[in-house]
Amino acid sequence: MTDRILILNGPNLNLLGTREPETYGTTTLSDVNAACERLGAELGFEVSTFQSNHEGELVDKLQEAGRDGVGVVFNPGAYSHTSIALRDAIEGARTLVVEVHISNIHARERFRHHSYVTAVAKGMICGLGTEGYLLAIRALAVHMKR
Repeated sequence: MTDRILILNGPNLNLLGTREPETYGTTTLSDVNAACERLGAELGFEVSTFQSNHEGELVDKLQEAGRDGVGVVFNPGAYSHTSIALRDAIEGARTLVVEVHISNIHARERFRHHSYVTAVAKGMICGLGTEGYLLAIRALAVHMKR
């Protein structure tokens, strides 16, 4: 593992701060990214960020992270519940991933209760708002330094 962490965000997360603020809050993705970069620097990690609404681009980033030994904080958004391709990318790339969801997916619609990503992630944080990203960075830092 390197001293690099990728914050990877899936579909619709570019709308953070305006999309369903009663569920996702008013913090923007730019705010989340800046907070992640600050915490990463405090912990001695270089943090990069990427968001895409396109599944294939997310697969490419996961494979790249695996090749480069980069840890990943991953909010797959709605792809959590539908994408075997993302699950397989994580497993195949053998990258260390902590899955994050801003809302508690288990307290929402039934179709959101299952995530294909969880089975191949190191862990999953959900329901703690955007603070979950920072908790995921801390968890990755512990596991990457081992």
